[in-house]
Amino acid sequence: MKRLLVALLVWLGMHAGGAEAADMDGRLRVTGRLLRDGNAPRDFTLSASGRGDTSDWVLGLLASAEGRYTAERWQLVGRYDGGGRAYLDFSQENTWVQAAAVEGSHALGPSLGAGLEGRVKDRRGGARAYSDLAGSAFVEYAPDARLALRLRLGAHRFFFRPDATVNFGALEAGALLRYRLARRHALSVSGEYGTRRYPGAARLAPDVPPRPMPRRSDGALLAQAGYTYKGPLALTLAYTYLETRSNSFGESMQRHRLGATVGVHLPWRMMLLGQGALGLNLYPDRIYLSPEIILLDDDEAQNMLSVRLVRPVSEHLDVELSYAAYGTRLPQNGLSYFRQVGGLGLTWRP
Repeated sequence: MKRLLVALLVWLGMHAGGAEAADMDGRLRVTGRLLRDGNAPRDFTLSASGRGDTSDWVLGLLASAEGRYTAERWQLVGRYDGGGRAYLDFSQENTWVQAAAVEGSHALGPSLGAGLEGRVKDRRGGARAYSDLAGSAFVEYAPDARLALRLRLGAHRFFFRPDATVNFGALEAGALLRYRLARRHALSVSGEYGTRRYPGAARLAPDVPPRPMPRRSDGALLAQAGYTYKGPLALTLAYTYLETRSNSFGESMQRHRLGATVGVHLPWRMMLLGQGALGLNLYPDRIYLSPEIILLDDDEAQNMLSVRLVRPVSEHLDVELSYAAYGTRLPQNGLSYFRQVGGLGLTWRP
């Protein structure tokens, strides 16, 4: 997989801008995990005692490959992640996920560049099967190593297999600013806005007399500010605001989210990796009706805390212990969600 990805990037680079002054790099990782999932079907409940035993053993496998090709004025970067989860008892939750991203850029001058980027994610199995595709063109201004500004314009397509009424197409525009304060400190600010169009009509509020409704359309705003420190430990702090305004009743939402990731080296060649997030979800219509359930990706929509302890046991093999907890509550209907996952994993690196 590693050789195939690097070879593809080399071929593209040679046909895009020649092979002079070229540099290439690639990496591959394969991780297998045996986990205990405390809420395998990811059920919401009215109380902690309102659910039977939903715990199960799960075997997970994840492979990640990435490659980079850099010529005199061209750069191509690609990444692929593929993985699956197989449950012992809740086999209906077996899932296979693939994600790929590619970016090609060309230097127009000493501080200006332009390029194309694309990404795709496909999830099969379970009740949250979907495909997500996006592509855009961008220009980037980087007068020195401390500052970089990227502007992009693109299209987005989303398919939710359990319910086709929430499929959408969108046009999106975004910006990303990165500024390095000092050798170990950096700031970033980004924003994105998209106009989404759905196949079905907008939903009326329950207390409104029936009438023909226009096609559902949403405006989605995403803004993020982050800080990164790289020193004796690696630390990232980020605040994210997401707002969706819809002409369909029950589909509008606002989300505030504060997250942090940290990595630190410990004695005996161990590394501790942690991630946490707190979020607040608000619904202007006071209920949440959308079948675009907020569990598409647990770590993006829930309060969460995860910890991994990693130690190399050989030149190519790492062993890890991991634990993660996810939770949220919907105050309008009293539903709550909680899930714990923990286990043992092995990672192989060629």
